Amino acid sequence: MEKTAVAPSEQPRAANRVISGTRSVCPVCLEVIDARYVARGERIYMEKQCKKHGAFTALVWEGAEEFERLVRAGEGQPCPSGPQHCIGCRQHAQKTCCVLLEVSDRCNLSCPVCFAGSSEAVATPDPSLATIAGWYDMLMQNGGPFNIQLSGGEPTMRDDLPEVIRLGLERGFSFFQLNTNGLRLAQEPDYVQRLAQAGLNTVFLQFDGIRDTTYEAIRGRPLFDEKVRAIAHCRQAGLGVVLVPTVAKGVNDHELGDIVAFAKGQMPHVRGVHFQPMSFFGRYQEDLADSGRLTIPALLRALEQQSRGEIKKGDFSPANTEHPLCSFHADYLLEEGRFVLQPSCESACCCSVPSDQARRVVARKWSAPEVYAPTPPEEGSLYRADALDAFLQQRAEVERRQFALSGMAFQDAFNLDLNRLGRCYIAEVSPDGHLVPFCAYNLTGTDHAGFYRGVK
Repeated sequence: MEKTAVAPSEQPRAANRVISGTRSVCPVCLEVIDARYVARGERIYMEKQCKKHGAFTALVWEGAEEFERLVRAGEGQPCPSGPQHCIGCRQHAQKTCCVLLEVSDRCNLSCPVCFAGSSEAVATPDPSLATIAGWYDMLMQNGGPFNIQLSGGEPTMRDDLPEVIRLGLERGFSFFQLNTNGLRLAQEPDYVQRLAQAGLNTVFLQFDGIRDTTYEAIRGRPLFDEKVRAIAHCRQAGLGVVLVPTVAKGVNDHELGDIVAFAKGQMPHVRGVHFQPMSFFGRYQEDLADSGRLTIPALLRALEQQSRGEIKKGDFSPANTEHPLCSFHADYLLEEGRFVLQPSCESACCCSVPSDQARRVVARKWSAPEVYAPTPPEEGSLYRADALDAFLQQRAEVERRQFALSGMAFQDAFNLDLNRLGRCYIAEVSPDGHLVPFCAYNLTGTDHAGFYRGVK
């Protein structure tokens, strides 16, 4: 009997057409198996069959012509070793750009959609500063510096998080992003100031909507007011903020336009929104899983409709660093209260972008805009910098009106494509100090156990 990751009512009745083959894993035993992409009308499904556990089907895209073009653009050698052997793999196709350090297993929430399955009750001891220093040294020896994402668990459970940032700065890392639910940032503005003074650049703030009912469904409790306070304290500290909604079909996909409108009202310190369609791992509730998978095209169509055409699906370009099926982005300038699409070298370029370049682009987009203050000339000096001052002030003003919309669809055991995995440029540091691609590190089977973590 065929198992499916989408509601049976959503299965189209059009004739099947095989687009391409790849390699994936069985969602039950995680053994590497053959898979294929099949078009049923305009919907694209991954189909695969395990000899032990039967057939599986997962919706991955909507729009057959676009999908075929992106698959061709992303063609390459599938990950040769499989997700269970990603540590130390010498055949990974893409250099790392961003690295997550899980600096605490503790958390002050217990979200059903959590990658890590963290909580305060079942947490392991935090890694020591000496251990984290060793991770930084390992990263510099393996291609660093990278953009560092301080993650968990909830990283702000650590009182010494500013010292974690300073350790990285001392070793040559220059960009630090905090992945957080924002609860401590909302409660302790002095803590936010200490993080900024230590060298934190931006806050990736979990932000699922503007209604408490949304947070009750996805996070287990009302949180909107605390999110607003966290943003205010980051603004006071001069930190850039990116709002990060986990989008669940039928739960908060009707709030996409409201989220962007809220973010617009919080500019310039809110630098953008980074959407993450919900992946099917973690402690997700069965009613969320049954609501079906939200594809990137469906998310972008909903965003266009809910913004009344101010943001258009055609504004967005696929990834040109990782695999083109993995992410999307568009850059805007706020002009007279409306977003105007801005061309960029990333959007125009159809070739692969080096990870070092991607790292610098991300750091520039998501950091708080600089405030230009002209330096008065020394007394008696004949030097005048009026033209230069005017140029720099104009550039600073433009930066304050820049806004980025982006997103990433993380892979799970139902839709894992080893070709996509081989192009992953986001990595996690394992507790024993190895680099592992993000989607391999977080991969779990239907029993919530994985190669690198077991969800609690």
